[in-house]
Amino acid sequence: MTDRTTDTLVDHLSAKSTALPMETKTYEKFDFDDSIEVKRKSRKELGTLLKTVLALVVIAIVATAVITPTVLLTRPTAQFTTTSTTTNSLAISSTVTTTTPKTMTTNTRTATTTTTTTATTTTTTTATTTTTTTATTTKTPTQQLVIPTISVNAKWVQTGVTVAGGHGVGSATNQFQYPRRLFVDDDQTMVIADQYNHRIIQWKKIDTNGQVVAGGNGKGSGLNQLYVSTDVLIDKETDSLIICDQSNRRVVRWSRRSDTTQGDIVIDRIRCVGLAMDDQKYLYVSDDDKHEVTRYQLGDKTGTLVAGDNGQGDDLNQLNWPTDLFVDRQQTIYVSDSDNHRVMKWNKDAKEGIVVAGGLFVDILDTVYVSDTNNHRLVRWSQGAKQGTVIIGGNGEGAGANQFNTPVGLSFDRHGNLYVTDTDNNRVQRFSLK
Repeated sequence: MTDRTTDTLVDHLSAKSTALPMETKTYEKFDFDDSIEVKRKSRKELGTLLKTVLALVVIAIVATAVITPTVLLTRPTAQFTTTSTTTNSLAISSTVTTTTPKTMTTNTRTATTTTTTTATTTTTTTATTTTTTTATTTKTPTQQLVIPTISVNAKWVQTGVTVAGGHGVGSATNQFQYPRRLFVDDDQTMVIADQYNHRIIQWKKIDTNGQVVAGGNGKGSGLNQLYVSTDVLIDKETDSLIICDQSNRRVVRWSRRSDTTQGDIVIDRIRCVGLAMDDQKYLYVSDDDKHEVTRYQLGDKTGTLVAGDNGQGDDLNQLNWPTDLFVDRQQTIYVSDSDNHRVMKWNKDAKEGIVVAGGLFVDILDTVYVSDTNNHRLVRWSQGAKQGTVIIGGNGEGAGANQFNTPVGLSFDRHGNLYVTDTDNNRVQRFSLK
C-alpha cells in the first residue's frame, strides 16, 4: 500500500512563501510608537493563526482514528464502514432460534472482523431481526399397536402370502406349533406367540426363518421358560416384550436385547389369555378363569376391574371366556367374548358392555375386524352395523392361499396390510391392501 502524504495548512503556507518572487516595496514612514503597535498586532494575529492551524491538525488526526459505525436498527440489514490507523477487532454475534414440533434448538454463530492500519472495511450484517414460526405439533402417543386409517370400503387381495411358518407343525425356527397371536411392529417385524412350543418367535421382513426371542427352553415355570404362551406385545418405551404365560398364570416381561436369557414377572396369579396397552401405559389383561378384564399400571401387582366381574354368563355385564383385547385412545375396551360368540365394547368406566360384532382389531374409524375362528374367515363390522361383511376367507376349512384353518390372531401394519395367524395351518398369512 502506498504511503499517503498529509499536507497541513502550515506546509501549504510555507510552500507558497518559498515560491513567491522577491518584490521591492516602498513603505511609508511610520512613527516609532505606531510601528511598535503594528508589529505587536501582527505577532498577535500570527499567534492566533498558528493556534487555529494546530487545533485543526489535532482534530483531523483524532477524526481519522475514531471508528463511528452507524447501525440502523429499524432495517433488516445494516452497513457500517470502519477506517482506522490502528488495529481493532470487531466481534459480531448473531443468535438463530429454530423451533420444531419436538425440540427447540438455539445455535449461536460468532464472526470476527479485524481491521488493519489504514485499511477500510465494510461489513454488512443482520441486526434486530425476529422471525416467528408457528408449528402445529401432534403428540405421538405411546400406543402399542399401529392403528392405520383404512377406508370402510377397503379391499384386500384374496390370496394370502405365507410370511412365517407354513412347514407343518414342529419346533424348528421355520415352524410353529399352533401359533396364537402376533404383534406387527412399524418396520413389519412380527413377534408371534408360538403357544405350544412355549416360546415367542420373531420374524423380520423377508426372513425365511424366525428367531426365538423368549422362552424356547421347554415348558416350565423357570424365569427362562414359558408354559403356553398365548399373546405378546412390544413395549416400545422399554424395548421389551410383554407376554401372556398362561399356564404359569403370570404375565412376564423379556428385554429385546440380544443377551437376554430370562424374563421378569410383571403380574402373577392370573390366567392371562389376551393383552393390550393404552396410550397412558396401562396394561389390560383378559382372564378366562374369572371371565373378566383387569387394568394394571405397569409395576403394580393389583389392578382395577374394567369389564366383567359378574361371573360367567351372557348378560351385557358378563363375559364367557374373554380372549382377545383391543383398547382405543379413549380407553374404550373391545373384548372377544369367545363362548358367547360376540365382541363386546366397554366404554371407559362402564358397568356393562355393548355387543358390536359377532382375534379382534379396531381401526381409527371404529371399524371392528374379527377372526371368525370356527367359520375360518375374517369379518368386518362397520360402526353401527347390524351385521358384518366377510373380507377374507369363507372358502371352507383348508390350507389354500384363500383359506384358513382356525384363524385366531390378526393385526395390520402401518400400510394397511393384514396379518393373520392361521393356527391349525401353523403359518402366518399376509393379505395386501388393494
